[in-house]
Amino acid sequence: MSITLKNVRYFVAVAEMQSISRAVQDLNVSQSVVTEAIRALEVDLGVQLFTRHARGMSLTHAGYQFLRHAHQILASVRHAREALSMRPDAVTGQLNIGVTSLVCGYFLPYLLERFRSTFPQVEVRVVEDQRDYIEHLLVNGELDAAVLIVSNVQNRQALHTEVLQQSSYRLWLPAGHRLLDGGAVTLADLAEQPLVALKLDELEDVATALWRQIGRKPQLAVRTASVEAMRSLVATGAGLAIMPDVLYRPWSLEGDRLEVLPLQEETPTLEVGVVWRRGMRVSDNTHNFLALAREYSRSHKQTFS
Repeated sequence: MSITLKNVRYFVAVAEMQSISRAVQDLNVSQSVVTEAIRALEVDLGVQLFTRHARGMSLTHAGYQFLRHAHQILASVRHAREALSMRPDAVTGQLNIGVTSLVCGYFLPYLLERFRSTFPQVEVRVVEDQRDYIEHLLVNGELDAAVLIVSNVQNRQALHTEVLQQSSYRLWLPAGHRLLDGGAVTLADLAEQPLVALKLDELEDVATALWRQIGRKPQLAVRTASVEAMRSLVATGAGLAIMPDVLYRPWSLEGDRLEVLPLQEETPTLEVGVVWRRGMRVSDNTHNFLALAREYSRSHKQTFS
């Protein structure tokens, strides 16, 4: 007869209670079932596990040795059950994520799709707002994590940041533009060109800082909060734009072509990543989200330039 998990559990109960009659009260089985289980273990192991006496039962030396192994057996089974109960499709709870408008349209959808397909029972709540307000919610513990342009994060003493994607800035221009005949352009080359600015996620501040470096003022033709409008405006000749490559697509929605050129000046790098509060206990769902974000970043690793 082979050792069964049930017999091991009965043995541990009797060893701890030092009595079959007291053990069966917790086990909710008959005394004969437990007696037979102990007898079967002793036959299978070839040793006597208990000494029977009027006051109950006490472990023999072999019984003490087997008790140690019995606890390990039950612990291993318990850990295995816990691991199985943590299957991704069995995980529940809530995940609160913050995001800014730009990242919401160009990075978060891929992470959410991966997270929701892996952990379908977790309720995901997304808050889209300005970067400073998202930081406020993170510090207050109202959000578990955020996906932001981390190069813009201000409260670095309270917030931990981790870069997932990097993107350089280049010049967007319409097909056939005369600047395409040369190579890299300078900001001075653009001083008299009409420009389109994107009022989104503080990207306009980057362009303003670049112009300030050379002491020139850009010729702004249009300011828009829509990336798609930006593409259409550039593609149809309304103006040029200095934009991060993570936003670049070669065609506008109307099917007009956009081209890109590098800038000779050194430009900052746009960094997209995850942010969470320092010193906060990271929940299991947040940990899973961060792990998937890192995995996605590694599998789609690219530095735009």
